[in-house]
Amino acid sequence: MSVAADEELQTKIIDKLHWDDRVNSANIGVTVNDAKVTLRGTVPSYRAKTIVEEDTREIKGITEVINHLQVQYPSTTAVPIDEEIASNVANALTWDSDIDANKIDVSVVGGLLTLRGIVDAYWKKFQVEDIAYGITGVIDIINELAVVPTKIPEDEEIARSIENALERNTFVEAEDVNVVVENGRVTLTGFVPNWSAWRAAHNTASYTKGVVKVVDGLAIRYLEEQEFFT
Repeated sequence: MSVAADEELQTKIIDKLHWDDRVNSANIGVTVNDAKVTLRGTVPSYRAKTIVEEDTREIKGITEVINHLQVQYPSTTAVPIDEEIASNVANALTWDSDIDANKIDVSVVGGLLTLRGIVDAYWKKFQVEDIAYGITGVIDIINELAVVPTKIPEDEEIARSIENALERNTFVEAEDVNVVVENGRVTLTGFVPNWSAWRAAHNTASYTKGVVKVVDGLAIRYLEEQEFFT
């Protein structure tokens, strides 16, 4: 990719972040090298960090996003001490009927939250993480939750379920995505046309019963790739 093309992508990203009223882009730096984007700087919450990354990925032509943004709470925000943060996270988990909070241990050191314990579905591992990130004071998360399904389908059944779901998904060309399952561990390879399709394929695998881990080997290959690179 040419320098001009990288600069054009950088401008589109900066413009989109400036447009998004949920984001204060004043302290965000964006660099682009061969369609790979690196985000640096500070944001006031982890939610903002996630929004910035999602906005960036939605720009056509981006092949990779490296998110080095740091969460730095505003001076006007009263940040709880570690023990209070841990307690607030634990309490928040009890409000979600999908989560068995009794099987999850929460600890916080310097705003860094560690999650340990078990969940019975792969998607619940990240639902716990999403809940925790919404708690004031959480700077980052180490997610060590183990996925232990109460009933584990055979690998062939899991693969068939994922493939059928991909066939039904309007964002994904199922024939372009390869699904391999071994002991509940799903590996996705092949290519998808954009970030929305990547997310749809990944979510399809994540939400399938019996999955304990998803390994992403998908590449984004834009349909108008040749026109973009000229």
